[in-house]
Amino acid sequence: MTLGATLKVAKEACKADSYEDAQNRLNELGIIVNDDTIRAVTNTVGKLVLENEKIEAERAYSLLNTGKLFFPKEKRPHILYLQVAGSMVHTRKERKAEDNSQSNNNGEATDSKGPEKSSPDRLSNKDPWREDKLGMAFSTDNIFWWTDKHGVKRHRIMKKDFVSYIGELSEFHKLMFSMSLRNGYGVYEKTILLSDGATWIREMKDVFFCDAQQILDYWHLCENVLNFAKAVFALDEKVYKPWTDDVCALLKKSKTTEALAKIKSLSKKQLSRTTHNLAQYIENNIDNIDYDAYLTKGYFIGSGDIESSNRSLVQRRVKLPGMRWNLDSIQNIVTLMTKLKSNRWESDVVAAVYQHYGLTPDRKVLQTL
Repeated sequence: MTLGATLKVAKEACKADSYEDAQNRLNELGIIVNDDTIRAVTNTVGKLVLENEKIEAERAYSLLNTGKLFFPKEKRPHILYLQVAGSMVHTRKERKAEDNSQSNNNGEATDSKGPEKSSPDRLSNKDPWREDKLGMAFSTDNIFWWTDKHGVKRHRIMKKDFVSYIGELSEFHKLMFSMSLRNGYGVYEKTILLSDGATWIREMKDVFFCDAQQILDYWHLCENVLNFAKAVFALDEKVYKPWTDDVCALLKKSKTTEALAKIKSLSKKQLSRTTHNLAQYIENNIDNIDYDAYLTKGYFIGSGDIESSNRSLVQRRVKLPGMRWNLDSIQNIVTLMTKLKSNRWESDVVAAVYQHYGLTPDRKVLQTL
């Protein structure tokens, strides 16, 4: 198989819903190849690209550790946004074997569905569910704004960059940091980290993005308030809905003290109906929820972009009913899919494959990929 055909096969594997679907798409294009070959090709290309990503990430991390990162004194008058989200994916390996074994059977298989949400820190050794961590970067100088016919201001992000990793948090942190540098971290006047407020994200911010403003996704916070209210008010919609609306309205106006007072005024009996400590959750994120000030400055307070990208980039391809993946296989394909969605296929994927063989891609070949 030529390198051009190899890259075409890998690209179709990312666009399709499965390797079998990719086989049909390629056959229609006159490329006769079976799904096992497509799987093998995708793994080979994905592994090459991931290795390059990790090399760059280690280089960036070493610069951070040695204090050799230098940024311009005069910053660009724009904002760099970093967003992070997670998604549980179904894998084949036991947790304890994850770091010490390699499998030759790379692909998808049918199996029963598992839990949609769970914390990887609480999973048992034999639990097959893993968290795929997705990071995104974009800047305000790459946003197109317009006003629709109803007078509502709309926007479209014209350039996004993604990174995805299923494995150790420390490795994802490095990949995320490397991507942020690639997109101008340290060059823009302001960096904002938008997320759901998970502890590991706060820790990443403290180590890698200490000068950034972290913002707790407002809609995620309101979802937590709603779930809390449903429990303490025993699913009485006439009570929990207006209570939720009141608390969320207070939080959006940055009236955190009043919101906390409303929560802490609940009776012991009501609070005993849930294990979720909403007041503690808000207090843990007290520096990240000044929404009134953020909106006044024109900041985004919702991470809808990363959540929608998580569905279209990760879940659309690797979370169809019955799918269960080997760790290497799923990592390789999500790595390639981030490059495709970031419009970095030519610069990162094509370049990696041709450089691996000591060749230079022909312009005519590039036009067909």
